[in-house]
Amino acid sequence: MSSTPPVDAITADLSSNVIAQNAALHRGISWKGAFWVASGVPGFVLFTIGAIAATVGKPAWVVWLVSISFGFLQVFTYAEIAGLFPHKSGGLSIYSAVAWARYSRFMAPLTVWCNWIAWSPVLAIGSGLAAGYALSILFPADSLINTWQITLLDLGMVKHGLVLRINATFILGVTFLLFVFAVQHGGILRSSNATMLLGLVALIPLMLIGLVPLLTGDVVQDNFFPLAPLAYAADGSVMEGVWNLDGWKLMAGGLFVAAWSTYGFETALCYTREFKNPKSDTFKAIIYSSLLCVAVFTLVPIAFQSHLGLGQLVMPAVVDESGIVKSPAVYDGMLEATIYKGTGVGAAFSGIIGGGAIVANVMIVMLVLTLLLAIMTSMSGSSRTLYQASIDGLLPKYLSAVNENGSPTKAMWTDLSFNLILLLMSDYVFILAASNVGYIIYHFLVLNSGWIHRMDRPDWQRPYKAPLILILLGGFLGYVNLAIMGLGADVWGEGTLKAGLIFTLLIVPLFIYRHYFQDKGQFPKQMLEDMQADASVHARSKYLALLPYAAIAAAIVLVWYTNHL
Repeated sequence: MSSTPPVDAITADLSSNVIAQNAALHRGISWKGAFWVASGVPGFVLFTIGAIAATVGKPAWVVWLVSISFGFLQVFTYAEIAGLFPHKSGGLSIYSAVAWARYSRFMAPLTVWCNWIAWSPVLAIGSGLAAGYALSILFPADSLINTWQITLLDLGMVKHGLVLRINATFILGVTFLLFVFAVQHGGILRSSNATMLLGLVALIPLMLIGLVPLLTGDVVQDNFFPLAPLAYAADGSVMEGVWNLDGWKLMAGGLFVAAWSTYGFETALCYTREFKNPKSDTFKAIIYSSLLCVAVFTLVPIAFQSHLGLGQLVMPAVVDESGIVKSPAVYDGMLEATIYKGTGVGAAFSGIIGGGAIVANVMIVMLVLTLLLAIMTSMSGSSRTLYQASIDGLLPKYLSAVNENGSPTKAMWTDLSFNLILLLMSDYVFILAASNVGYIIYHFLVLNSGWIHRMDRPDWQRPYKAPLILILLGGFLGYVNLAIMGLGADVWGEGTLKAGLIFTLLIVPLFIYRHYFQDKGQFPKQMLEDMQADASVHARSKYLALLPYAAIAAAIVLVWYTNHL
Protein backbone atom coordinates (compact mmCIF):
# COMPACT_ATOMS: atom_id res chain seq x y z
CA MET A 1 0.00 0.00 0.00
CA SER A 2 1.30 3.44 -0.85
CA SER A 3 1.97 5.61 2.18
CA THR A 4 1.47 8.92 0.41
CA PRO A 5 -0.77 9.99 -2.44
CA PRO A 6 0.74 10.65 -5.89
CA VAL A 7 2.10 14.15 -6.27
CA ASP A 8 3.50 14.04 -9.81
CA ALA A 9 0.95 16.62 -10.95
CA ILE A 10 2.12 19.12 -8.34
CA THR A 11 5.81 18.89 -9.18
CA ALA A 12 5.03 19.08 -12.89
CA ASP A 13 2.98 22.23 -12.78
CA LEU A 14 5.39 23.94 -10.34
CA SER A 15 8.28 23.43 -12.73
CA SER A 16 9.50 25.93 -15.30
CA ASN A 17 8.25 23.82 -18.20
CA VAL A 18 6.00 26.24 -20.07
CA ILE A 19 4.43 23.53 -22.19
CA ALA A 20 3.33 21.63 -19.09
CA GLN A 21 2.00 24.86 -17.59
CA ASN A 22 -0.22 25.47 -20.60
CA ALA A 23 -1.53 21.89 -20.61
CA ALA A 24 -3.11 22.06 -17.17
CA LEU A 25 -4.67 24.33 -14.61
CA HIS A 26 -2.21 26.82 -13.10
CA ARG A 27 -1.24 27.17 -9.44
CA GLY A 28 -1.93 30.88 -9.08
CA ILE A 29 -3.96 31.49 -5.91
CA SER A 30 -3.79 31.13 -2.15
CA TRP A 31 -6.69 30.19 0.14
CA LYS A 32 -7.73 33.85 0.07
CA GLY A 33 -8.31 33.63 -3.69
CA ALA A 34 -10.50 30.55 -3.25
CA PHE A 35 -12.33 32.29 -0.41
CA TRP A 36 -13.23 35.21 -2.67
CA VAL A 37 -14.22 32.94 -5.56
CA ALA A 38 -16.47 31.07 -3.10
CA SER A 39 -17.76 34.31 -1.58
CA GLY A 40 -20.66 34.15 -4.02
CA VAL A 41 -22.18 31.32 -1.97
CA PRO A 42 -23.84 33.65 0.60
CA GLY A 43 -25.74 35.14 -2.35
CA PHE A 44 -27.50 31.78 -2.72
CA VAL A 45 -29.80 32.93 0.05
CA LEU A 46 -31.47 35.10 -2.60
CA PHE A 47 -32.36 32.00 -4.61
CA THR A 48 -34.32 30.09 -1.96
CA ILE A 49 -35.27 32.39 0.92
CA GLY A 50 -38.56 33.45 -0.68
CA ALA A 51 -39.70 29.96 -1.66
CA ILE A 52 -38.90 28.54 1.80
CA ALA A 53 -40.63 31.39 3.63
CA ALA A 54 -43.76 31.13 1.46
CA THR A 55 -43.94 27.35 1.88
CA VAL A 56 -42.94 26.69 5.49
CA GLY A 57 -44.27 29.83 7.18
CA LYS A 58 -43.09 30.98 10.60
CA PRO A 59 -40.64 28.08 11.17
CA ALA A 60 -38.66 29.24 8.11
CA TRP A 61 -35.93 30.89 10.23
CA VAL A 62 -35.46 27.62 12.12
CA VAL A 63 -35.04 25.82 8.80
CA TRP A 64 -32.09 28.05 7.94
CA LEU A 65 -30.52 27.71 11.39
CA VAL A 66 -30.74 23.91 11.34
CA SER A 67 -29.55 23.64 7.75
CA ILE A 68 -26.44 25.79 8.14
CA SER A 69 -25.64 23.88 11.36
CA PHE A 70 -25.72 20.62 9.40
CA GLY A 71 -23.51 22.19 6.75
CA PHE A 72 -20.93 23.35 9.28
CA LEU A 73 -20.75 19.94 10.96
CA GLN A 74 -20.08 18.38 7.56
CA VAL A 75 -17.14 20.75 6.89
CA PHE A 76 -14.64 18.66 8.81
CA THR A 77 -15.20 15.58 6.68
CA TYR A 78 -14.90 17.73 3.55
CA ALA A 79 -11.61 19.25 4.68
CA GLU A 80 -9.98 15.89 5.41
CA ILE A 81 -10.99 14.39 2.07
CA ALA A 82 -9.73 17.37 0.06
CA GLY A 83 -6.31 17.19 1.72
CA LEU A 84 -5.78 13.69 0.33
CA PHE A 85 -5.68 14.84 -3.28
CA PRO A 86 -3.72 18.11 -3.67
CA HIS A 87 -3.05 17.26 -7.33
CA LYS A 88 -6.74 17.21 -8.31
CA SER A 89 -9.19 19.97 -9.17
CA GLY A 90 -12.97 19.77 -9.23
CA GLY A 91 -13.80 19.56 -5.53
CA LEU A 92 -15.35 16.96 -3.27
CA SER A 93 -17.15 14.99 -5.95
CA ILE A 94 -13.80 14.16 -7.57
CA TYR A 95 -12.21 13.15 -4.26
CA SER A 96 -15.14 10.98 -3.21
CA ALA A 97 -15.35 9.41 -6.68
CA VAL A 98 -11.95 7.87 -6.02
CA ALA A 99 -13.31 6.23 -2.86
CA TRP A 100 -16.38 4.77 -4.55
CA ALA A 101 -14.68 3.72 -7.81
CA ARG A 102 -13.12 0.65 -6.11
CA TYR A 103 -16.60 -0.68 -5.38
CA SER A 104 -18.49 0.24 -8.54
CA ARG A 105 -17.31 1.90 -11.71
CA PHE A 106 -20.66 3.63 -12.06
CA MET A 107 -20.67 5.12 -8.55
CA ALA A 108 -17.68 7.35 -9.33
CA PRO A 109 -19.26 9.24 -12.26
CA LEU A 110 -22.58 9.38 -10.38
CA THR A 111 -20.87 11.38 -7.62
CA VAL A 112 -19.51 13.89 -10.11
CA TRP A 113 -22.72 14.13 -12.12
CA CYS A 114 -24.93 14.69 -9.06
CA ASN A 115 -22.67 17.56 -8.03
CA TRP A 116 -22.65 19.16 -11.46
CA ILE A 117 -26.41 19.00 -12.09
CA ALA A 118 -26.95 20.85 -8.80
CA TRP A 119 -24.28 23.51 -9.28
CA SER A 120 -24.69 24.26 -12.96
CA PRO A 121 -28.32 25.57 -12.77
CA VAL A 122 -27.04 28.38 -10.54
CA LEU A 123 -26.05 30.07 -13.79
CA ALA A 124 -29.56 30.04 -15.21
CA ILE A 125 -31.41 30.75 -11.96
CA GLY A 126 -29.00 33.46 -10.84
CA SER A 127 -28.93 35.27 -14.17
CA GLY A 128 -32.73 35.06 -14.39
CA LEU A 129 -33.15 36.57 -10.93
CA ALA A 130 -30.54 39.25 -11.62
CA ALA A 131 -32.36 40.16 -14.82
CA GLY A 132 -35.66 40.33 -12.93
CA TYR A 133 -34.15 42.60 -10.28
CA ALA A 134 -32.67 44.91 -12.91
CA LEU A 135 -35.90 45.13 -14.90
CA SER A 136 -37.85 45.89 -11.72
CA ILE A 137 -35.97 49.15 -11.14
CA LEU A 138 -35.92 50.18 -14.80
CA PHE A 139 -39.52 49.56 -15.83
CA PRO A 140 -42.94 49.26 -14.15
CA ALA A 141 -44.18 45.72 -13.53
CA ASP A 142 -47.03 46.09 -16.04
CA SER A 143 -44.92 47.65 -18.82
CA LEU A 144 -44.68 45.88 -22.18
CA ILE A 145 -41.01 44.99 -21.74
CA ASN A 146 -41.87 43.07 -18.56
CA THR A 147 -44.96 41.33 -19.91
CA TRP A 148 -44.15 40.29 -23.52
CA GLN A 149 -43.32 36.63 -24.04
CA ILE A 150 -42.86 34.17 -26.90
CA THR A 151 -43.74 30.61 -25.86
CA LEU A 152 -41.55 28.01 -27.56
CA LEU A 153 -42.71 24.77 -25.91
CA ASP A 154 -45.32 23.75 -23.35
CA LEU A 155 -43.82 21.41 -20.70
CA GLY A 156 -47.06 20.91 -18.83
CA MET A 157 -46.50 17.14 -18.88
CA VAL A 158 -43.51 17.69 -16.57
CA LYS A 159 -45.08 20.31 -14.30
CA HIS A 160 -48.29 22.31 -14.63
CA GLY A 161 -47.60 25.76 -16.08
CA LEU A 162 -43.99 25.03 -17.07
CA VAL A 163 -43.02 26.37 -20.51
CA LEU A 164 -39.94 27.27 -22.52
CA ARG A 165 -40.19 30.96 -23.41
CA ILE A 166 -38.25 33.97 -24.62
CA ASN A 167 -38.81 37.27 -22.84
CA ALA A 168 -36.86 40.25 -21.55
CA THR A 169 -35.63 38.25 -18.55
CA PHE A 170 -34.11 35.64 -20.85
CA ILE A 171 -32.37 38.20 -23.07
CA LEU A 172 -30.88 40.17 -20.17
CA GLY A 173 -29.98 36.93 -18.37
CA VAL A 174 -28.00 35.75 -21.40
CA THR A 175 -26.10 39.05 -21.33
CA PHE A 176 -25.16 38.48 -17.69
CA LEU A 177 -24.01 34.92 -18.45
CA LEU A 178 -21.77 36.06 -21.31
CA PHE A 179 -20.21 38.72 -19.07
CA VAL A 180 -19.35 36.13 -16.42
CA PHE A 181 -17.97 33.79 -19.08
CA ALA A 182 -15.66 36.53 -20.37
CA VAL A 183 -14.23 37.09 -16.88
CA GLN A 184 -13.74 33.34 -16.28
CA HIS A 185 -11.99 32.94 -19.62
CA GLY A 186 -8.98 34.80 -18.23
CA GLY A 187 -8.02 32.08 -15.74
CA ILE A 188 -8.35 31.54 -12.01
CA LEU A 189 -6.10 34.45 -10.99
CA ARG A 190 -8.16 37.00 -12.92
CA SER A 191 -11.36 35.34 -11.69
CA SER A 192 -10.29 35.51 -8.05
CA ASN A 193 -9.24 39.16 -8.41
CA ALA A 194 -12.55 40.03 -10.07
CA THR A 195 -14.58 38.19 -7.44
CA MET A 196 -12.62 39.85 -4.64
CA LEU A 197 -13.62 43.29 -5.95
CA LEU A 198 -17.15 42.15 -6.71
CA GLY A 199 -17.41 40.35 -3.37
CA LEU A 200 -16.46 43.44 -1.37
CA VAL A 201 -19.35 45.29 -3.00
CA ALA A 202 -21.83 42.40 -3.18
CA LEU A 203 -21.50 41.23 0.42
CA ILE A 204 -22.22 44.69 1.83
CA PRO A 205 -25.99 44.54 1.26
CA LEU A 206 -26.26 41.06 2.76
CA MET A 207 -24.39 42.06 5.89
CA LEU A 208 -26.40 45.30 6.19
CA ILE A 209 -29.65 43.37 5.79
CA GLY A 210 -28.62 40.92 8.49
CA LEU A 211 -27.26 43.44 10.99
CA VAL A 212 -29.49 46.53 10.69
CA PRO A 213 -32.60 45.02 12.37
CA LEU A 214 -30.47 43.66 15.22
CA LEU A 215 -28.71 47.00 15.75
CA THR A 216 -31.94 48.99 15.63
CA GLY A 217 -33.91 46.48 17.70
CA ASP A 218 -36.45 46.17 14.87
CA VAL A 219 -37.12 42.44 15.33
CA VAL A 220 -40.83 41.64 15.59
CA GLN A 221 -41.31 38.60 17.83
CA ASP A 222 -44.82 37.90 16.56
CA ASN A 223 -43.39 37.21 13.10
CA PHE A 224 -41.47 34.20 14.44
CA PHE A 225 -43.80 32.61 16.98
CA PRO A 226 -45.68 30.42 17.53
CA LEU A 227 -43.61 27.85 15.64
CA ALA A 228 -46.50 26.25 13.79
CA PRO A 229 -46.32 25.02 10.17
CA LEU A 230 -48.18 26.99 7.53
CA ALA A 231 -51.76 25.90 6.79
CA TYR A 232 -54.77 27.28 4.94
CA ALA A 233 -58.49 27.21 5.70
CA ALA A 234 -61.05 26.18 3.08
CA ASP A 235 -61.52 29.80 1.98
CA GLY A 236 -57.76 30.27 1.49
CA SER A 237 -57.15 32.28 4.66
CA VAL A 238 -53.94 31.62 6.61
CA MET A 239 -54.06 29.57 9.78
CA GLU A 240 -51.69 27.80 12.18
CA GLY A 241 -51.02 24.20 11.23
CA VAL A 242 -50.20 21.30 13.53
CA TRP A 243 -47.09 19.16 13.80
CA ASN A 244 -48.59 16.09 12.18
CA LEU A 245 -47.05 14.24 9.22
CA ASP A 246 -48.04 16.99 6.77
CA GLY A 247 -46.48 19.61 9.03
CA TRP A 248 -43.21 17.72 9.22
CA LYS A 249 -43.25 17.24 5.45
CA LEU A 250 -43.32 21.02 5.06
CA MET A 251 -40.37 21.31 7.43
CA ALA A 252 -38.49 18.60 5.52
CA GLY A 253 -39.28 20.37 2.25
CA GLY A 254 -37.79 23.58 3.63
CA LEU A 255 -34.64 21.79 4.85
CA PHE A 256 -34.35 20.02 1.50
CA VAL A 257 -34.24 23.25 -0.53
CA ALA A 258 -32.23 25.20 2.08
CA ALA A 259 -29.43 22.63 1.73
CA TRP A 260 -28.99 23.72 -1.88
CA SER A 261 -27.85 27.09 -0.51
CA THR A 262 -26.33 26.36 2.89
CA TYR A 263 -24.05 23.49 1.80
CA GLY A 264 -22.65 25.47 -1.13
CA PHE A 265 -19.47 26.71 0.56
CA GLU A 266 -17.88 23.35 -0.27
CA THR A 267 -17.09 24.94 -3.65
CA ALA A 268 -13.99 26.47 -2.00
CA LEU A 269 -12.43 23.02 -2.38
CA CYS A 270 -12.81 23.02 -6.18
CA TYR A 271 -9.51 24.89 -6.54
CA THR A 272 -7.08 22.57 -4.71
CA ARG A 273 -5.24 21.94 -7.98
CA GLU A 274 -4.75 25.73 -8.36
CA PHE A 275 -3.54 26.50 -4.82
CA LYS A 276 0.07 27.62 -4.45
CA ASN A 277 0.29 25.61 -1.24
CA PRO A 278 -2.54 23.05 -1.29
CA LYS A 279 -1.59 21.39 2.00
CA SER A 280 -2.27 24.51 4.08
CA ASP A 281 -4.60 26.45 1.79
CA THR A 282 -7.24 23.71 1.53
CA PHE A 283 -8.35 23.71 5.17
CA LYS A 284 -8.22 27.49 5.49
CA ALA A 285 -10.34 28.00 2.37
CA ILE A 286 -13.20 25.76 3.53
CA ILE A 287 -13.22 26.90 7.17
CA TYR A 288 -13.29 30.64 6.46
CA SER A 289 -15.86 30.17 3.68
CA SER A 290 -18.10 28.19 6.02
CA LEU A 291 -17.88 30.80 8.79
CA LEU A 292 -18.95 33.52 6.35
CA CYS A 293 -21.94 31.40 5.33
CA VAL A 294 -22.91 30.68 8.94
CA ALA A 295 -23.18 34.42 9.57
CA VAL A 296 -25.18 35.22 6.41
CA PHE A 297 -27.53 32.22 6.48
CA THR A 298 -28.37 32.85 10.11
CA LEU A 299 -28.84 36.63 10.17
CA VAL A 300 -30.38 37.38 6.76
CA PRO A 301 -33.41 35.02 7.05
CA ILE A 302 -34.19 36.42 10.50
CA ALA A 303 -34.12 39.99 9.17
CA PHE A 304 -36.18 39.02 6.12
CA GLN A 305 -38.88 37.30 8.17
CA SER A 306 -38.98 40.06 10.76
CA HIS A 307 -39.52 42.69 8.06
CA LEU A 308 -42.21 40.93 6.00
CA GLY A 309 -44.11 38.83 8.51
CA LEU A 310 -46.05 35.75 7.51
CA GLY A 311 -48.74 37.53 5.52
CA GLN A 312 -52.50 37.11 5.16
CA LEU A 313 -55.10 36.61 2.45
CA VAL A 314 -55.75 39.84 0.54
CA MET A 315 -58.03 38.59 -2.23
CA PRO A 316 -59.60 35.11 -2.52
CA ALA A 317 -59.09 33.01 -5.62
CA VAL A 318 -61.62 33.39 -8.43
CA VAL A 319 -63.04 30.02 -9.49
CA ASP A 320 -65.55 29.40 -12.29
CA GLU A 321 -68.52 27.02 -12.15
CA SER A 322 -66.45 24.07 -13.36
CA GLY A 323 -63.91 24.54 -10.57
CA ILE A 324 -61.15 26.02 -12.74
CA VAL A 325 -59.15 28.78 -11.05
CA LYS A 326 -59.41 31.92 -13.16
CA SER A 327 -57.13 33.97 -10.91
CA PRO A 328 -55.17 32.69 -7.89
CA ALA A 329 -55.55 34.01 -4.36
CA VAL A 330 -53.51 37.09 -3.50
CA TYR A 331 -51.49 37.30 -0.27
CA ASP A 332 -49.12 39.83 1.26
CA GLY A 333 -45.99 39.40 3.42
CA MET A 334 -43.90 36.29 2.88
CA LEU A 335 -46.81 34.66 1.06
CA GLU A 336 -46.84 37.24 -1.73
CA ALA A 337 -46.48 35.52 -5.13
CA THR A 338 -43.25 37.26 -6.21
CA ILE A 339 -41.59 36.28 -2.92
CA TYR A 340 -42.08 32.59 -3.74
CA LYS A 341 -40.72 33.08 -7.28
CA GLY A 342 -37.79 35.11 -5.94
CA THR A 343 -38.34 38.16 -8.15
CA GLY A 344 -39.75 40.20 -5.24
CA VAL A 345 -37.01 39.31 -2.77
CA GLY A 346 -34.76 42.16 -3.89
CA ALA A 347 -37.42 44.78 -3.22
CA ALA A 348 -38.18 43.20 0.17
CA PHE A 349 -34.51 43.31 1.13
CA SER A 350 -34.15 46.95 0.09
CA GLY A 351 -37.13 47.78 2.31
CA ILE A 352 -35.26 46.46 5.35
CA ILE A 353 -32.62 49.16 4.98
CA GLY A 354 -35.13 51.96 4.26
CA GLY A 355 -34.05 55.40 2.98
CA GLY A 356 -36.46 55.95 0.11
CA ALA A 357 -36.53 55.07 -3.57
CA ILE A 358 -32.92 56.04 -4.33
CA VAL A 359 -31.48 53.89 -1.56
CA ALA A 360 -33.80 51.05 -2.55
CA ASN A 361 -32.59 51.16 -6.16
CA VAL A 362 -28.95 51.26 -5.06
CA MET A 363 -29.58 48.22 -2.87
CA ILE A 364 -31.14 46.31 -5.75
CA VAL A 365 -28.15 47.14 -7.97
CA MET A 366 -25.87 45.76 -5.26
CA LEU A 367 -28.02 42.64 -5.00
CA VAL A 368 -27.67 42.17 -8.77
CA LEU A 369 -23.90 42.23 -8.22
CA THR A 370 -24.37 39.64 -5.47
CA LEU A 371 -26.16 37.37 -7.92
CA LEU A 372 -23.45 37.88 -10.54
CA LEU A 373 -20.90 36.87 -7.92
CA ALA A 374 -22.92 33.71 -7.23
CA ILE A 375 -22.98 32.94 -10.96
CA MET A 376 -19.21 33.44 -11.17
CA THR A 377 -18.69 31.11 -8.21
CA SER A 378 -20.83 28.44 -9.84
CA MET A 379 -19.18 28.67 -13.26
CA SER A 380 -15.72 28.41 -11.69
CA GLY A 381 -16.57 25.37 -9.61
CA SER A 382 -18.84 23.42 -11.96
CA SER A 383 -16.55 23.80 -14.98
CA ARG A 384 -13.58 22.51 -12.98
CA THR A 385 -15.64 19.54 -11.87
CA LEU A 386 -16.32 18.69 -15.52
CA TYR A 387 -12.65 19.23 -16.36
CA GLN A 388 -11.24 16.94 -13.66
CA ALA A 389 -13.91 14.28 -14.28
CA SER A 390 -12.75 14.20 -17.90
CA ILE A 391 -9.11 13.90 -16.82
CA ASP A 392 -10.09 10.99 -14.55
CA GLY A 393 -11.95 9.16 -17.29
CA LEU A 394 -15.47 9.75 -15.98
CA LEU A 395 -16.82 12.18 -18.61
CA PRO A 396 -16.09 12.69 -22.36
CA LYS A 397 -12.51 13.63 -23.28
CA TYR A 398 -13.26 16.98 -24.90
CA LEU A 399 -14.02 18.48 -21.45
CA SER A 400 -10.35 18.21 -20.41
CA ALA A 401 -9.19 20.99 -22.75
CA VAL A 402 -7.89 24.26 -21.26
CA ASN A 403 -6.89 27.56 -22.86
CA GLU A 404 -3.63 29.47 -22.59
CA ASN A 405 -4.77 30.97 -19.28
CA GLY A 406 -5.42 27.61 -17.70
CA SER A 407 -9.22 27.92 -17.89
CA PRO A 408 -11.26 24.81 -18.77
CA THR A 409 -13.04 26.60 -21.60
CA LYS A 410 -14.78 23.63 -23.22
CA ALA A 411 -16.25 22.69 -19.86
CA MET A 412 -17.33 26.32 -19.45
CA TRP A 413 -18.98 26.32 -22.89
CA THR A 414 -20.83 23.13 -21.91
CA ASP A 415 -22.04 24.83 -18.74
CA LEU A 416 -23.15 27.89 -20.68
CA SER A 417 -25.01 25.95 -23.38
CA PHE A 418 -26.87 23.81 -20.83
CA ASN A 419 -27.94 26.88 -18.89
CA LEU A 420 -29.23 28.73 -21.93
CA ILE A 421 -31.86 25.99 -22.15
CA LEU A 422 -32.64 26.20 -18.43
CA LEU A 423 -32.91 29.99 -18.69
CA LEU A 424 -35.78 29.51 -21.16
CA MET A 425 -37.84 27.75 -18.46
CA SER A 426 -40.57 29.68 -16.70
CA ASP A 427 -40.30 28.11 -13.21
CA TYR A 428 -36.92 28.48 -11.53
CA VAL A 429 -38.09 26.97 -8.24
CA PHE A 430 -38.89 23.67 -9.96
CA ILE A 431 -35.46 23.64 -11.65
CA LEU A 432 -33.79 24.22 -8.30
CA ALA A 433 -35.77 21.54 -6.44
CA ALA A 434 -35.30 18.89 -9.13
CA SER A 435 -31.55 19.54 -9.40
CA ASN A 436 -31.26 19.45 -5.63
CA VAL A 437 -32.15 15.75 -5.63
CA GLY A 438 -28.75 15.19 -7.19
CA TYR A 439 -27.10 17.51 -4.68
CA ILE A 440 -28.41 15.56 -1.69
CA ILE A 441 -27.27 12.27 -3.24
CA TYR A 442 -23.87 13.84 -3.89
CA HIS A 443 -23.48 14.91 -0.26
CA PHE A 444 -24.44 11.43 0.92
CA LEU A 445 -21.72 9.91 -1.25
CA VAL A 446 -19.13 12.49 -0.16
CA LEU A 447 -19.87 12.22 3.56
CA ASN A 448 -19.69 8.44 3.45
CA SER A 449 -16.50 8.53 1.41
CA GLY A 450 -14.90 10.03 4.52
CA TRP A 451 -14.94 6.73 6.39
CA ILE A 452 -14.23 4.78 3.20
CA HIS A 453 -11.01 6.75 2.69
CA ARG A 454 -10.12 6.11 6.35
CA MET A 455 -10.74 2.39 5.80
CA ASP A 456 -8.93 2.08 2.46
CA ARG A 457 -6.13 4.66 2.91
CA PRO A 458 -5.30 4.69 6.63
CA ASP A 459 -1.62 5.48 6.05
CA TRP A 460 -2.04 8.31 3.58
CA GLN A 461 -0.78 11.69 4.69
CA ARG A 462 -3.61 13.96 5.86
CA PRO A 463 -2.76 17.67 6.22
CA TYR A 464 -5.94 17.90 8.29
CA LYS A 465 -7.32 14.87 10.11
CA ALA A 466 -10.78 15.29 11.59
CA PRO A 467 -11.72 13.62 14.89
CA LEU A 468 -13.25 10.21 14.23
CA ILE A 469 -16.52 11.27 15.88
CA LEU A 470 -16.94 14.03 13.26
CA ILE A 471 -16.27 11.59 10.40
CA LEU A 472 -18.96 9.26 11.78
CA LEU A 473 -21.30 12.20 12.37
CA GLY A 474 -20.80 13.26 8.76
CA GLY A 475 -21.82 9.81 7.57
CA PHE A 476 -24.92 9.94 9.78
CA LEU A 477 -25.88 13.38 8.42
CA GLY A 478 -25.67 11.90 4.93
CA TYR A 479 -28.59 9.66 5.88
CA VAL A 480 -30.42 12.53 7.57
CA ASN A 481 -30.19 14.48 4.32
CA LEU A 482 -31.61 11.54 2.37
CA ALA A 483 -34.52 11.19 4.81
CA ILE A 484 -35.26 14.91 4.42
CA MET A 485 -35.22 14.51 0.65
CA GLY A 486 -37.50 11.48 0.66
CA LEU A 487 -39.99 13.16 2.96
CA GLY A 488 -39.92 16.70 1.63
CA ALA A 489 -38.86 16.82 -2.05
CA ASP A 490 -42.39 16.49 -3.43
CA VAL A 491 -43.52 19.48 -1.37
CA TRP A 492 -42.17 21.47 -4.34
CA GLY A 493 -44.42 19.72 -6.84
CA GLU A 494 -45.64 16.21 -7.36
CA GLY A 495 -42.97 14.16 -9.09
CA THR A 496 -40.05 16.39 -8.07
CA LEU A 497 -38.16 13.47 -6.51
CA LYS A 498 -38.86 11.22 -9.49
CA ALA A 499 -37.76 13.88 -11.98
CA GLY A 500 -34.55 14.47 -10.02
CA LEU A 501 -33.76 10.76 -9.83
CA ILE A 502 -34.34 10.33 -13.56
CA PHE A 503 -32.01 13.23 -14.30
CA THR A 504 -29.26 11.68 -12.16
CA LEU A 505 -29.39 8.53 -14.31
CA LEU A 506 -28.44 10.48 -17.44
CA ILE A 507 -24.81 9.94 -16.45
CA VAL A 508 -25.08 6.25 -17.37
CA PRO A 509 -24.91 6.65 -21.20
CA LEU A 510 -22.27 9.39 -20.90
CA PHE A 511 -20.02 7.20 -18.77
CA ILE A 512 -20.55 4.15 -20.97
CA TYR A 513 -19.48 6.21 -23.99
CA ARG A 514 -16.33 7.51 -22.27
CA HIS A 515 -15.27 4.40 -20.40
CA TYR A 516 -16.16 1.61 -22.79
CA PHE A 517 -15.93 3.32 -26.19
CA GLN A 518 -13.28 6.02 -25.75
CA ASP A 519 -11.11 4.28 -23.12
CA LYS A 520 -11.86 0.62 -23.95
CA GLY A 521 -12.86 -0.22 -20.39
CA GLN A 522 -9.74 1.21 -18.68
CA PHE A 523 -9.37 4.19 -16.35
CA PRO A 524 -6.49 6.64 -17.02
CA LYS A 525 -3.21 5.86 -15.25
CA GLN A 526 -3.52 8.67 -12.68
CA MET A 527 -7.05 7.56 -11.70
CA LEU A 528 -5.87 3.95 -11.27
CA GLU A 529 -3.05 5.14 -8.99
CA ASP A 530 -5.46 7.19 -6.87
CA MET A 531 -7.85 4.24 -6.67
CA GLN A 532 -5.02 1.89 -5.64
CA ALA A 533 -6.52 -0.53 -8.12
CA ASP A 534 -3.76 -3.10 -7.57
CA ALA A 535 -3.70 -2.81 -3.77
CA SER A 536 -5.34 -5.33 -1.48
CA VAL A 537 -6.61 -2.74 0.96
CA HIS A 538 -9.00 -5.11 2.70
CA ALA A 539 -6.45 -7.72 3.71
CA ARG A 540 -7.37 -7.04 7.36
CA SER A 541 -10.93 -8.24 6.96
CA LYS A 542 -12.83 -9.37 3.88
CA TYR A 543 -16.05 -8.10 5.44
CA LEU A 544 -14.87 -4.48 5.26
CA ALA A 545 -15.31 -4.61 1.49
CA LEU A 546 -19.04 -5.13 2.00
CA LEU A 547 -19.63 -1.99 4.06
CA PRO A 548 -19.96 0.48 1.13
CA TYR A 549 -22.53 -1.78 -0.53
CA ALA A 550 -24.46 -2.02 2.73
CA ALA A 551 -24.38 1.79 2.99
CA ILE A 552 -25.91 2.17 -0.49
CA ALA A 553 -28.58 -0.46 0.18
CA ALA A 554 -29.59 1.28 3.43
CA ALA A 555 -29.77 4.62 1.60
CA ILE A 556 -32.12 3.26 -1.07
CA VAL A 557 -34.43 1.73 1.53
CA LEU A 558 -34.46 4.96 3.55
CA VAL A 559 -35.42 7.17 0.60
CA TRP A 560 -38.13 4.74 -0.51
CA TYR A 561 -39.59 4.51 3.01
CA THR A 562 -39.63 8.25 3.77
CA ASN A 563 -41.11 9.07 0.35
CA HIS A 564 -43.98 6.65 0.95
CA LEU A 565 -44.95 7.96 4.37
